[in-house]
Amino acid sequence: MLRVLGTLLLAYALVVALAWAFQSRLLYLPYVGRELVGTPSDIGLDWEAVRLRTSDGLTLGAWWVPAEPARATLLFFHGNAGNISHRLASLRQFHRLGLSVLILDYRGYGNSEGRPSEAGTARDARAAWRWLVERRGFDPGEIVLFGRSLGAGVAAELAAALPAGPAAVILESPFRSVPKLGQRLYPFLPIRWLARFDYDVETQVAQLAAPLLVIHSRDDEIIPFDEGRAVFAAAREPKALLVIRGGHNTGFLDSEPEYSAGIAAFLDDHVETRRR
Repeated sequence: MLRVLGTLLLAYALVVALAWAFQSRLLYLPYVGRELVGTPSDIGLDWEAVRLRTSDGLTLGAWWVPAEPARATLLFFHGNAGNISHRLASLRQFHRLGLSVLILDYRGYGNSEGRPSEAGTARDARAAWRWLVERRGFDPGEIVLFGRSLGAGVAAELAAALPAGPAAVILESPFRSVPKLGQRLYPFLPIRWLARFDYDVETQVAQLAAPLLVIHSRDDEIIPFDEGRAVFAAAREPKALLVIRGGHNTGFLDSEPEYSAGIAAFLDDHVETRRR
């Protein structure tokens, strides 16, 4: 019996050690489609290839997809797998809403240099913000931050840190924090003590002065709906919750036209239209 118990404890310790050592590979999935598979031209949109420069000297790949005229500008932070070319359907949706979009690949994703990290994605977000404000001359009050899944963590961190702006924040399929989500998904592991990543969305949204829209599907099979509801509950007013249907990676399509209508209504209520 002691030998069996010892073997089980050793096996558990090995699992814990592997979870600690490889959590970066579990969180960031840049090689699930590293190559770009298309461009906005494929869906009939004008666009410009952009190279962003981060504060630590890396070059990031990004696209600028203007709408003419534009009701606002959307800074798009995507999820933890794939690259910007896998978000063409979203770019089409946002273009139909009259939004100009800057979408970037985090370091290590797509054509971007470097390796992903929490501090790194924060620098990447700031590089994109600087490009919009300093290079393109947009007022912070014209910019809407949008983050989906992991991108919700990136968007929330940037929004909480900005001294001015943004006009609004939209978080789709957000989570409370990496440790809390990990503990929920892997209750047999001491994730709260193992986690080397935070992305504390729940705390950061509580600091926001900008209007917040939380979008989440009750059918989400990766980030449970209750995570999004907890993020919504933590935020100040003004805020709105858009409940959609469909899977984690398909809800924005499965729920059309309610999805786009909900975003349009939120923008109408909270974002001043400045046509350019």
